[in-house]
Amino acid sequence: MSTLTQSLLIYSVVISLGLFLGRIRIKGISLGVTWVLLIGLAASAFGFQVQGEVVHFLKDFGLVFFVYCIGLQVGPGFFASLRKSALHSNFLAAAIVLLGIILTWGFHSFCHQPISLMAGIMSGAVTNTPGLGAAQAAATDLHLDQNSGSLMALSYALTYPFGLGGLIISLLLLKSFLKIDLKSELEHDQHETQWQAQKAPSIHLTVENPGLDGQPLRTLFQQLGKPIVVSRMMHDGHIITPSADTPLHVGDTLLIVSPADQHESLKILVGSESLINLKNSPQSDLVSRILMVTQPHITHRRLGDLAEFQSHDFTLTRLSRAGIEMIPHGGIQLQLGDQLKVVGTRDGIEQATRTIGNSLHRLEVPDLAPIFIGIALGILLGSIPFYFPSIPVPIKLGTAGGPLIVSLMISKLGNKFYLNTYTTRSANLMVRELGISLFLASIGLSSGDQLTHALGSLTSLTWVGMGLTITILPLILVGMIAKIYFKKTYHEICGLLAGACTDPPALAFAMELTGSEAPSLVYATVYPLAMILRIIGAEALMIFFQ
Repeated sequence: MSTLTQSLLIYSVVISLGLFLGRIRIKGISLGVTWVLLIGLAASAFGFQVQGEVVHFLKDFGLVFFVYCIGLQVGPGFFASLRKSALHSNFLAAAIVLLGIILTWGFHSFCHQPISLMAGIMSGAVTNTPGLGAAQAAATDLHLDQNSGSLMALSYALTYPFGLGGLIISLLLLKSFLKIDLKSELEHDQHETQWQAQKAPSIHLTVENPGLDGQPLRTLFQQLGKPIVVSRMMHDGHIITPSADTPLHVGDTLLIVSPADQHESLKILVGSESLINLKNSPQSDLVSRILMVTQPHITHRRLGDLAEFQSHDFTLTRLSRAGIEMIPHGGIQLQLGDQLKVVGTRDGIEQATRTIGNSLHRLEVPDLAPIFIGIALGILLGSIPFYFPSIPVPIKLGTAGGPLIVSLMISKLGNKFYLNTYTTRSANLMVRELGISLFLASIGLSSGDQLTHALGSLTSLTWVGMGLTITILPLILVGMIAKIYFKKTYHEICGLLAGACTDPPALAFAMELTGSEAPSLVYATVYPLAMILRIIGAEALMIFFQ
């Protein structure tokens, strides 16, 4: 058996065994893909060797694909999370990340611990594998010795399980400190959840403004000055989907889709809220469907410029992209994979389906060219040296930072440059899992020779102690601030802490503990920004404090 074949066999066994053990859950908690690193460490400790060139290539190859797919996944949510409505939650999540970095720097400075070791401990303490990847990439770019990378991997592997436990302990300690009554919190959160779920709620209004009588519907749009959709209109007992030229009359009932903060302005402009429900009216022959954009020719163009959508038989009422819901308007550009809610007659819905596509099998075949274009641009960006006066070596974004930044920008702007960034969720997850498995197996197989020495000394206990401090202290402090100063509910705090640690098992525990879906809403809000900060923070530690 050739050396290369032997290396591939070892990788296959390590990854398959690690992923199999990752399925094992104890009270809902699992180490997941981290088992691949642990099995790699054990295999290396028992003498299984892999060619150095193979290890280095597969480690970088896996990391680039993993980080790039992370960027594509969280990109739309990352930019949306910076909106004012999510500012408080993201500020608190950023504070948790920053406190963890400060504590890590403190242990490095005052306890004289190597920064590479501390970067591994921090990544394990907050259960963030991409952060470990970024730190490893920075160590490679800084040409640190092999021992630094091994220490990083060992400390991460040792502190990761305690990071999971530390987060759960923090949630329970906060519940005790704050004297939380889960029943009253649940009642409050049910009300909040119902309000938050309506990202673009609808409202029925009766036209009472005489200034609108006889005016086309576009007059209402012009006077409001903000995007809204009138999905249904009742005039003289008949319910239709109006166009911009449809005349308004006093007494008409309008079903308007708009952000909740515009409802008061609409009441002043149009009239009072109506008790008539046009959605469930037996007089209506209108239906609604959710259709997916799969026709390439309607993308990359302004919605208002597409003649196919200037129909009286259907109306686009909502657009969902990467989990973000928005109101369709003339200036927006459609992307492959967008989901459109359409209201209209049955003939109108059929016409809309032909225009939009809704052919899911077309999206099952991924467009790989934009992915590799983005990766190439990311690697080029990561290799550019940046010089700063007080730093003796040039700084590079590396194989983690460069692809991450490019993927974020492509997820936001790729459509403008005719780059189709859509991939199905399953395809994205598969590439991510493959990438992170190759990366973790590589650092495990190259670091196991020091495993016995580390576990056989008091060093391991020191690592665990520092890791638990980095895990628990920021979570407790920010959790108390969130409750006392920002008046967050306990359920929101649970989602905030799990999201700040980018930890799905902790979210599952929080939802089981609280009996509520509310933690998942805050988790989804802070996760994208927290993930980006975790990656950048780990890399910055290596660059600035090495």
